[in-house]
Amino acid sequence: MSRPPSQLFDNRQVQRAFSRAAGSYDAAAALQHEVESRLLESLDYYSDPATGRPPPGVVVDLGSGPARGARALRKRWPKARVVAIDLAMPMLREAQRRAPSWLSLQRGIDLVCADARALPLAEGSVDVLVSNLCLQWVEDLPATFAGLRRVLKPGGLLLLSTFGRDTLHELHDAFAAADATPHVSPFADIAQFGDALMHAGFRDPVLDREVYTQHHPDLAALMRQLRALGATNALAGRRRTLTGRARFKAAAAAYEPLRTEAGLPSSWEVIQAHAWAPPPGAPIREGDFEVTSVPVSQIPIRRRPPAG
Repeated sequence: MSRPPSQLFDNRQVQRAFSRAAGSYDAAAALQHEVESRLLESLDYYSDPATGRPPPGVVVDLGSGPARGARALRKRWPKARVVAIDLAMPMLREAQRRAPSWLSLQRGIDLVCADARALPLAEGSVDVLVSNLCLQWVEDLPATFAGLRRVLKPGGLLLLSTFGRDTLHELHDAFAAADATPHVSPFADIAQFGDALMHAGFRDPVLDREVYTQHHPDLAALMRQLRALGATNALAGRRRTLTGRARFKAAAAAYEPLRTEAGLPSSWEVIQAHAWAPPPGAPIREGDFEVTSVPVSQIPIRRRPPAG
């Protein structure tokens, strides 16, 4: 079957890449772990007794990988049922291999292999849905957010992070100097992300933006890290053959002028957001209603200084 021409990502390639990376992911994911830790710190206000909010009964970790975040959520709310969802079955097998006594239905953590775009969860069944650095691989954010809203209870919390448009811009520019074929996936910017939340009907969204910088001895080392993370080129229009030595050499030469004493820099723009599911019956994508009439410019955005 031919792929629709409008499709940006090859979802089967995304699944294959993260499946291959299951064994190497955690060791290469220092940045992902840092972002996840900061994201989960945001749950402190949800658990604050002063809010009068009861502990959640069902919590979802979407794009869970080896379920590091799911274990943290289970530790925070030991009586909650935690559902760890990932597109790549080998990631979930890796999670079970590392902690077989934790990750079982009886212990309160379910492992579910599923696509973020079609969650196999009942409507209004989830109190808190957390997703760390997963949704950058989803091209139709409004439709996906509508699905997340469907499974959240009214007043349920959506807490997520994603990579923004400026991520790996150095790598993009270096390969652009080598050939015209795209080598780096384009991700949504913060305005598109906020707009998608609003159009799905989420209430009171707040977005943060932060840029992290990593350094690498050379381009080959950066590419090895990306493969270990499963963050390879998943564009539907990507080149289907290996990058030749000449093109790789040209890209490395274009990257080299950016070198500092610490090495070659790579930028990672991280967007973090939280929002609340609306009351029952609130519309989705209805322009005459308040949930979609607020301009994106009015969404609070806190900009932190770049991380050195």
